[in-house]
Amino acid sequence: MKKEQTKETKLSFLEQFGYFSGDFGGSLVNLYISAFYVTFCNYVLGISPAWMASLIFVAKIWDAINDPMIGSLPDRFKIGKGSDKFKPWVKIFMVPLALTGLLCFTDTTSFPSVIKHAWVAVSYILYGMAYTGVSMPYGAMASVITDSPVERTRLSRARAFGGMGVGILFIPVVSLAIWDDAGNPKASGYFLMAIVAGVLSIIFYLLLVNLTKERIHQEHRFVGDNAPKYSLGHVVKEAFTNRALIAVMIASVGSMFASAQSMNNYLFKEYYHMPKAMAASSFISLPMMFLAFFAVPHLAKIVGNRKLIIYSAAYSIVAFAILYLVRIPNCYVFMFVNSIANLGLTAFTMLVWALVTESIDYQEYKSGERSDGTMYSIYTFSRKIGSAAAASLSTALIGTAGFVAGAAEQSPAFGENIRKLVILMPLFGAVVILVSIWLVYPLTKNKSEEMYEKLHKIHSANNSNEKEAIAEDINSAELEVENV
Repeated sequence: MKKEQTKETKLSFLEQFGYFSGDFGGSLVNLYISAFYVTFCNYVLGISPAWMASLIFVAKIWDAINDPMIGSLPDRFKIGKGSDKFKPWVKIFMVPLALTGLLCFTDTTSFPSVIKHAWVAVSYILYGMAYTGVSMPYGAMASVITDSPVERTRLSRARAFGGMGVGILFIPVVSLAIWDDAGNPKASGYFLMAIVAGVLSIIFYLLLVNLTKERIHQEHRFVGDNAPKYSLGHVVKEAFTNRALIAVMIASVGSMFASAQSMNNYLFKEYYHMPKAMAASSFISLPMMFLAFFAVPHLAKIVGNRKLIIYSAAYSIVAFAILYLVRIPNCYVFMFVNSIANLGLTAFTMLVWALVTESIDYQEYKSGERSDGTMYSIYTFSRKIGSAAAASLSTALIGTAGFVAGAAEQSPAFGENIRKLVILMPLFGAVVILVSIWLVYPLTKNKSEEMYEKLHKIHSANNSNEKEAIAEDINSAELEVENV
């Protein structure tokens, strides 16, 4: 592994903003579709929640399966003239991602039923593949921008605020465009917001590739001149011996349930009867966002990422349990209390990407092997599985809660059921996060510091024999710990 020497050990604000832009750009399309595609298909196209639940489940499972295939491309093939490993793949997929958003929100009301359903299915599957193509290299890029744990935490924070920024600045505004004054859906508004999301997505991806720098260039995937060649099967097998990665994968499945957004539209429309009120959520959530921006990295530095996530998840469990038991009749008060409860989950959202890169480093620490793109795609496989389960289950529960597609009005019982489901989903997610990070994740603050100290010795070694000797010492020490 070859690291570009630079006088700057601290990433500049512009580079952190560049990395933020990558997630902001992807989330513009991804979160828009995640939050509003089901309501578009239910209210505008008249497609039943049960059918959409089946589609989402099948599409997400396929998406999870192709993650390692697409994610391993940067490890297997080098494209472009420069030394960059991941940026060229971002450039290839960013325009197709924007176009799939337009396909998803095209008004096909007048189409025959079979063609309309086929259009919805194909558009959604193409969107998933395009998003995989751009999100895989973007996510893995953090490990080659810097190898400093502190700077990677800053990159994780930047990435987290990319998605959170879209959730606060863009998603609430959508509600103003897609509902008329009488609370009826506007197909043209959905398509217009898809155009806005697509154009802005491309602009922010261009900021990513121009403001960030890949400093760490890999000459050998494995330690030693006689190391085996790249094998997808081998890397996958090694990944499932990585306890840190397994813990983060389980926790991320929980986070997908915690962040399921499609139900919120039904909550404000059917329980509070104020569908446009969702636009105010950005003003209510913004102070919490700034509080987390400054507090989470500072607290993580003091107690470590693992402990902070454990404490924060426990806090959210208590907060959501209280919110479930106490009905709040005013929607704006509910937004405020809900944002306070979500503060605990925000800590995981901000730190998870640092845990992912730490897990990739842990694989190198354990085995001397490193395949960033493939390892990252294996992690995202779990996110897609969790997303498939959360999205399809939440969509199916909408039907179970009493939603009737095409009905002029929904029953009051449906509104109350949605209120409960909107709270139970993040409550369940917080429990999964707490259990997995507390009981499975092995890297405490001290263990992490020890790992990076030894990895630094490997990266600073003068020749492959010396690297192999250090790696063997590490493996022996790890084996002793596991035996104990």
